[in-house]
Amino acid sequence: MSSKILLILILLIITFVSAVSVVYVKHYNRKLFVELQQLEKQRDDMEVEWGKLQLEQNTWATHVRIERIAREQMQMITPQNQDVIYIKQ
Repeated sequence: MSSKILLILILLIITFVSAVSVVYVKHYNRKLFVELQQLEKQRDDMEVEWGKLQLEQNTWATHVRIERIAREQMQMITPQNQDVIYIKQ
């Protein structure tokens, strides 16, 4: 009879440990899922910012803007045809 009680006690402990494990794993999975969602949102925000930065870079690097800055700030001019020297190899 005591072996039956011991067996029941062991099965009860195993069942309890299993139940606690299920709860822990479920909680851990939810925690990881929330972290995944946060990281995906961060990735999406960074992709939007990257797109904006690329657009800004394209705007700053246009030929018209570069030429205007060269003329206005650096007083550069386009050389006349007679001032251009061609070098042949």
